[in-house]
Amino acid sequence: MNNIAHNIGLKPYNTFGFNTIAKELITCTNIESVKEALHYLQSNAQPYLILGGGSNLLFSQDFNGLLIHPLLKQMHITDETDQFVYLEAGAGVVWDDLVKYCVEKNWYGLENLSYIPGHVGASPVQNIGAYGVEAKDCITSVKGYFIDRVEPFELSNQECQFAYRQSIFKGKLKNKTLITSVVFKLSKKEHFTLNYGPVKQQVESNGPITLKNVRETITNIRKSKLPEPEVLGNAGSFFKNPIIKLDAYETLKKQYEQIPHYPIDAEHVKVPAGWLIEQAGWKGKAMGDAAVHDKQALVLINKGNASGNDVIQLSKCIINDISKKFNITIEPEVNII
Repeated sequence: MNNIAHNIGLKPYNTFGFNTIAKELITCTNIESVKEALHYLQSNAQPYLILGGGSNLLFSQDFNGLLIHPLLKQMHITDETDQFVYLEAGAGVVWDDLVKYCVEKNWYGLENLSYIPGHVGASPVQNIGAYGVEAKDCITSVKGYFIDRVEPFELSNQECQFAYRQSIFKGKLKNKTLITSVVFKLSKKEHFTLNYGPVKQQVESNGPITLKNVRETITNIRKSKLPEPEVLGNAGSFFKNPIIKLDAYETLKKQYEQIPHYPIDAEHVKVPAGWLIEQAGWKGKAMGDAAVHDKQALVLINKGNASGNDVIQLSKCIINDISKKFNITIEPEVNII
């Protein structure tokens, strides 16, 4: 293949800004190049990783293998009714560009997911979510290739086995597929989800409730809390919000009256990991150039010269303290390589 880059620095390919090295990297811009890359992998057995926007991973060391970088950027309508439009977006489309496009078209469903970094291809893997909405709420199917046999697949929403920050692509099919596109079902009829925290109040303070207003409000909220990766390397939310049993929450509430929570079902609630980290005294704290952001404790940052292992060690200290203080185990949301 003539599109293979060798011994390439990965600083431009990960939002933490770690300058680790990959042995080989192949960029795929269409289905044919995807198949070529997978056939190359078959005939050159080695470690491999599917690399998207690099916004949800942490390189702890050089990668002695092949990175496949899908940059398929097509978007087209696959079906349309009076009430819904079905939009297929390539795995390499920048996620926020997709959300912006839908808002401009007056299609409802993704606006709460504004300003989330990364590419479309990662959205079903992680089942990305924010402010009461998850990608699974709009995904109808996911298309791609099985890596081992270079055969195409299309999985329905149900077959993707979505859960909180989870999917079959992180479970049974972890490291076994390359996603090429995702099909989203979007509403033409007005439909907002504004019941998460103070979102509705903040939207209304900016004017009438419209798609544009919701997107701008969500974007401004995220910008006020999250540093730009170009300024401070980060991967957004580093930890998952833990889901705990209701009786455990009630016990904690006796000691911490202000502990926030979001009901999951009759027996479980979700507790913001950022609140736990802040209460444990980590907000704004640093260990060398690895630090907890001073505006959003859920975000770990590279102040300039931190390594991936520096951030990992910081995260382990935080996890240990949260466990001791609250008897809650928090887990990384980022993919550690």
